[in-house]
Amino acid sequence: MKVLAFDSSGLVASVALVNDSDLVAEYTVNYKKTHSQTLLPMLDEISKMVTLDLKEIDAIAIAKGPGSFTGLRIGSATVKGLGMVLDIPIIPVPTVDGIAYNLYKARGIICPLMDARRNQVYTGLYKWDQDEFVVISEQKAVDIEEIANEINELNEEVTFLGDGVSVFKDQLEEFIKVPYTFAPPHVAKQRAGAIGALGIELFKKGIKVDSDDFSPTYLRKSQAEREFGQKKEK
Repeated sequence: MKVLAFDSSGLVASVALVNDSDLVAEYTVNYKKTHSQTLLPMLDEISKMVTLDLKEIDAIAIAKGPGSFTGLRIGSATVKGLGMVLDIPIIPVPTVDGIAYNLYKARGIICPLMDARRNQVYTGLYKWDQDEFVVISEQKAVDIEEIANEINELNEEVTFLGDGVSVFKDQLEEFIKVPYTFAPPHVAKQRAGAIGALGIELFKKGIKVDSDDFSPTYLRKSQAEREFGQKKEK
């Protein structure tokens, strides 16, 4: 099975080609460029390097959100267009699950943290039970103290990763009462390779949608929507 994978949910832009046994290619950039400038050129570069015929692709996996509203929309438009042209399904992968999947068989709890602004994070809690990736607490938008309290109640070692770590590191050191560590840079952020690998596992469970039916998961209203709502209340 060959899967194209995309993650444009945050600052990182990442595209990968994954099959059942290999990460064939991955192009990841953590730099301040809009994803509309990066995703398709990155896919084109991968296609050239591995002489990929897009007609060989069986499905497209994408980080479906939460994350940057603009990034998610750009990623959604990209995969919906490819899905329609290639007539293949889309595998929607929860963004936070995909980040956690970077830490294969890590000990204890895995806690991704994405900066959601306003002192909140997009987060969830995960662990490995032998070969099974277990979702303890599904992805959500919460205050940093709330997820810290949830972790403390589990009373297990925890590994943090994600772009929220640098933002909330001081609060974590204040709130967390269990042993903790931070993931190293090469697995600390979004990677399309992880989205593709988890996507294949989800596909085997029948999790897929037609391109027409795919839409991102935002969890929160955009700033523009919040401001519009506040104006209506006045």
